[in-house]
Amino acid sequence: MRSVAIFVLVLASAAAAQSGRARPSPTPTPSQLSGPTTDPLQSQTTPVSKASLSTPTPTPTPNDDPDVIQVDSSLVPVPVSVVDASGRAVTNLKLSDFELRIDGKVVEIGELARSESPIRLAMLFDNSSSVLIARDFEKEAAVKFFRRVVRPDRDMASLFSLSDYTRLEQPLTRDVSMLTRAIDLFPPPKGATALLDGIIQVAQYLKSVSGRRVVVIVSDGEDTYSDMRTTLDDVVKALQLNDCQVYVVKTKDFENYKRTGVRGGNANIRALTAERRMIEIAAQTGGAVFSPIDEDEMNAAFAQIFADLAQQYILSYYPDDDADKRGEFRTITLAVKNQPNMTIRTRKGYYVPKK
Repeated sequence: MRSVAIFVLVLASAAAAQSGRARPSPTPTPSQLSGPTTDPLQSQTTPVSKASLSTPTPTPTPNDDPDVIQVDSSLVPVPVSVVDASGRAVTNLKLSDFELRIDGKVVEIGELARSESPIRLAMLFDNSSSVLIARDFEKEAAVKFFRRVVRPDRDMASLFSLSDYTRLEQPLTRDVSMLTRAIDLFPPPKGATALLDGIIQVAQYLKSVSGRRVVVIVSDGEDTYSDMRTTLDDVVKALQLNDCQVYVVKTKDFENYKRTGVRGGNANIRALTAERRMIEIAAQTGGAVFSPIDEDEMNAAFAQIFADLAQQYILSYYPDDDADKRGEFRTITLAVKNQPNMTIRTRKGYYVPKK
């Protein structure tokens, strides 16, 4: 796992955060003063290029949002999901219950915030010719997910379609009706799948907004069109540098089940590679992969992502000794003290900013 980003979130309410160190003073930027985009068709006819996404204008946090502030760029956010031996979410932990190690050394945790913290979500929706079978139900499930997860008073979400290029269908907005309309207006699926390039572009899009950055990928996971120079390491690094947590709803098993009536269907080398790739991306960023085979499981997958986000802890770490490690990767290990039977899912590390 890897990561460090320019903007991060913390809860402004003292009731929702416990501090072990004083937080830096907020330093708002002019981009924070803009409101959400109101044109639901913005960018629908223009492919999103890497160059354009390196300096996005995705409606950053408005100045009337009291829950998000900007903090010192050295802060490392650590989203954490904890379940007990029965698989039930553990939601009553305190800052003092966690032990954080960086490169094996125990360090101080700056703050603990709960899942009430705002979300900045980007859904990358595979609209290539390889997902024809599951596409209509995926669209229905995505609509239900947006309606459930986006809290208009604090969250924002965006929508990208993916084929041989990535297109921004709906910029970040609090208006769920704009997101659902964008899904309804998807063009017919066609083309190849430039998945790795698309993930990097989405990570770049989220880099300039404050909040809990979440990427939801709805795809069979296969890549047939990305730049040959783009590697899995490049993707994970981009996600970690921009503090993005990734959840994957992998549609391959759904499609195979529709064809064969058997869970798993006929595996092949490309499908196995895709599955391992998605598992690695999710594991490195503290997310999860879901492989539903029917409508009920598809709905359950989106519902579980919502539940996971609603039950998270957000730990904040302020590095003291990163000045001589610019550009290096530092490992994160997290434990709950005296609770060996608890399962913890979090990011595996972060990159120290080069400047």
